[in-house]
Amino acid sequence: MAAKQFASMFTAQVKMMFRDKQVWFWNLFFPIILMVLFMVIFGGGGSSPFKATIAVADPSPNASSSALLGQLQQIPVFEVKSGGTVSIQQGKDWIQSEEVDALIVLPEQEGVSEVGLIVNRANEGGASTQAVSSILNTLIQQANLAAAGATATYTVSMESISTAADDVQYEDFLLTGMIGLAVAQGGLFGMVEIVDMRKRGLLKRLRMTPARMGLFGLASMIVRLMLGVIQIFCLTLVGVFAFGATLHVNLFSLLIAFIVGALAFSAMGYLFSSFSKTMEAYMGMANIASMLMMFLSGVFFPVNTLPDWLQIVPQLLPLTYFVDGMRDGLIYANGVLSGSFWMGVAIMSTWGIVSYLIGSIVYKSKSNAATR
Repeated sequence: MAAKQFASMFTAQVKMMFRDKQVWFWNLFFPIILMVLFMVIFGGGGSSPFKATIAVADPSPNASSSALLGQLQQIPVFEVKSGGTVSIQQGKDWIQSEEVDALIVLPEQEGVSEVGLIVNRANEGGASTQAVSSILNTLIQQANLAAAGATATYTVSMESISTAADDVQYEDFLLTGMIGLAVAQGGLFGMVEIVDMRKRGLLKRLRMTPARMGLFGLASMIVRLMLGVIQIFCLTLVGVFAFGATLHVNLFSLLIAFIVGALAFSAMGYLFSSFSKTMEAYMGMANIASMLMMFLSGVFFPVNTLPDWLQIVPQLLPLTYFVDGMRDGLIYANGVLSGSFWMGVAIMSTWGIVSYLIGSIVYKSKSNAATR
């Protein structure tokens, strides 16, 4: 009896969802548009190499200044404006008009002397200024050691490693974050039709039948699960073929994270619908939850870039673990052997179970009240 009732509700939910054109727009085309915008803004900018335009002044040419000028011209991230030296006043004019990032004044005499660095005060704390200053300091230290005939005692050896393949780029990070966000929003906003049914009196009629509201909510969540599969497929195609995202799929991790996460967010939407008497109230709760998680769950940037005092919040949000799970399954190709992966699954499951149980209790209490 329960299986037959569930099958009927599932079929009805499929028809209700996929016949509505707004469902296709807000759950499929809108996430694609959003992802394309973020890919263009952040993905393209993140892959461009660093370049700084500088001017070089040599007021009193000598052997030391000539040697430093030659070394500056060989640094690939520096683009020397005009290709050679200019006067100090010309360099300052370019600094004030922001035509160059910095003016380097070469030493006026051989031996003990100083190298000047002039920057625009408005950009004093900027990344370009800091990078030019750091590179120049390193160059001067090397020149000092060479002049003294000394060899550096300590050097820095840098190596970058990752839990994923070496070809993982920011586009992959952003793609998986957007997939997680799209599926989560589909669940959070997807239960609005239940509120609409209540507004039109359909839910009250349904309560007067032998239909079980818990099965009704479960059928709606399963249909949302199907929509999530379509979302992942379409967003992945756009990310791979339009932006060159690279995937390293671990199907087992992906399935576990997706099923648990999608059901959890659908359960949260079910919970919101149980408390909402109007569509405006439902959309308000869903928007607050969505906005809070969107910017604090590592969708666009790693969580560890947030201020220290704020980093406790993402650890409580289910979207943090859902996005991490999507990345484990789509680009890191690991997860099932990681304790943090299963901890994330447990936290998402807790959110889903608690939300579903509270929603069912609220619907049941309203159903009992309606029959009195």
